[in-house]
Amino acid sequence: MSRGGRRAVLAATLVLPGAARAQPAAPSAAPIGTARMEPDRTIVLDLIARQGGAMGDARLAYPPGHRDYDMILRHLGGLRPGETKPLPPFP
Repeated sequence: MSRGGRRAVLAATLVLPGAARAQPAAPSAAPIGTARMEPDRTIVLDLIARQGGAMGDARLAYPPGHRDYDMILRHLGGLRPGETKPLPPFP
C-alpha cells in the first residue's frame, strides 16, 4: 500500500479532560466529524482525522445511560432523534 493510501483507525476510546464541564466549541472551529441521534436516542459520532499524510476515522456510539451521554449531548447543544449535526472539537 502506498504511503498516501494508508489509513489509521482511531482508537475507540475518547479521552476528554474536564468532560463533565464540556461546552460547545466556538462556531468557527472546524468540525471533527458528525453526530446523529438514532431513533432509540443513541448518539453516534463519526470522527474524521486528517493531518499531514495521515488519515483516520472512527465511529463511537453512546447509548442512553452511558456515563458520557449527557456530556456529549451538552457539547452538541442538544440533539433530537433523526437529527445530524457537525461535531465541533472538544475543548
